[in-house]
Amino acid sequence: MINMIQIPDIGPGSFWITIVVSIVCLAGGGFLAYLTLQKALKKRNKNIIKEAETEGEVIRRDKILQAKEKFLQLRADHEKLINERNSKLSQAENKFNIKEASLFQRIEEIQRRKNEIEAIRKNLSIQIELVDKKEEDLSKMHKQQVEQLETISGLSAEDAKSQLVESLKDEARTGAMSYINEIVDEAKMTANKEAKRIIIQTIQRVASENIIENSVTVFHIESDEVKGRIIGREGRNIRALEAATGIEIIVDDTPEAIILSGFDPVRREIARLALHQLVTDGRIHPARIEEVVNKTRKQIEEEIIEIGKRTAIDLGIHGLHPELVRLVGKMKYRSSYGQNLLQHSREVANLCAIMASELGLNPKLAKRAGLLHDIGKVPDDEPELPHAIFGMKLAEKLKENAEICNAIGAHHDETDMTTLIAPIVQVCDAISGARPGARREVVESYIKRLKDLESLALSYPGVTKTYAIQAGRELRVIVGADKTTDKDAENLSYEIARKIQNEMTYPGQVKITVIRETRAVNYAK
Repeated sequence: MINMIQIPDIGPGSFWITIVVSIVCLAGGGFLAYLTLQKALKKRNKNIIKEAETEGEVIRRDKILQAKEKFLQLRADHEKLINERNSKLSQAENKFNIKEASLFQRIEEIQRRKNEIEAIRKNLSIQIELVDKKEEDLSKMHKQQVEQLETISGLSAEDAKSQLVESLKDEARTGAMSYINEIVDEAKMTANKEAKRIIIQTIQRVASENIIENSVTVFHIESDEVKGRIIGREGRNIRALEAATGIEIIVDDTPEAIILSGFDPVRREIARLALHQLVTDGRIHPARIEEVVNKTRKQIEEEIIEIGKRTAIDLGIHGLHPELVRLVGKMKYRSSYGQNLLQHSREVANLCAIMASELGLNPKLAKRAGLLHDIGKVPDDEPELPHAIFGMKLAEKLKENAEICNAIGAHHDETDMTTLIAPIVQVCDAISGARPGARREVVESYIKRLKDLESLALSYPGVTKTYAIQAGRELRVIVGADKTTDKDAENLSYEIARKIQNEMTYPGQVKITVIRETRAVNYAK
């Protein structure tokens, strides 16, 4: 701020001069201030511009650095991509070279074989020419020999052929008649035995030897009052139960017992369990009966599958078809001559594994065939085939091993044996069925049958002792050497076998062995 100039007091004339001088001084001071402000503003602008230039230079340098880094990264990625592509191309080139070398090798091999074939073809052509030449020579020689024979015999070739054909016809006719007579005699000898075998197997398929023990189940009740509830009003409950289960229910005067009769053990078991649940629950009416029977049937089916799985696990057999597992479990409710079929099959499987191991064969395959050899006895329907053939076809359908299928079909000699496992299964099946106690039979009838066998053989002259062994499957007859010749022993064996066939009832077959021996006895005193 400009200080005011002190003007001395003057007169009035000089007043206006003083004012003008003051105005001029004020104007000069403002101009100076303006110039000073202008200089300050310029200096400030220069500083701002300088700072902006400095900051811009820093930003420019940062951007350049970032651009360089981005460029280096892109170049590294590009080089990596190029290296990967080069590696893949190198690998593809190596594979191509290997294939090319292999192709050239195959071409050389083909060319070599082609040359060999060409050489063989030329050799064959030469041999064919030689054979043709020899055939011509043989034909000429044959013609010459025929002419010589005709000259010597005085007969033409046609006449000689006619005489030879007639003589061959007579010889063939005589041989055929002899063969036919042998077949007829053999058929007469084995017809009765074969018929019995077929009948026994047929009965075995639908029932068992001990009909009462294997076709009837006794259901015990607490009191006879339950019988009336089971019968129901006008017999509607018992009719509904029979219709649902397919089992005949016999309610008679037997105290505290109801008899379930039927040839199908599975149905009898369903009826028994359903009846037990109905009696325990106390609600017995047709709708409830049908519900309980259906529920019990499902439980039995689940139990059958579980039994099959457990059996396969116990025997170490894996990969069985689910249908075969179900059939194996179903064996628990089937019997053969009173012998439980599942226990019989397990026993045969173990015997087969042991025998196959002793013979150096595959024990797992033999065990599998032994377990499945009787699956034809537990079909869902009743096929018109022997159980061995049906089991074989079923195993083939379910993609079982060809050796196992053959063993199943051949264990009763109903098809040819093509593997070593088949005779093993057949032998082990016979062992399991023939061992004492395997097939259920009343003790009295069993002892009586053995005694009858021994007595029958003792009735023949010359027989000194008889022994029924192997549960009655073999009869050994000892004859005196002084009274019986070897030919008589053979005839005696045949006659005893025929008499057993005609007069006795027995499961399977009986082997008759006649032993003729000479004993020299002395005493030293």
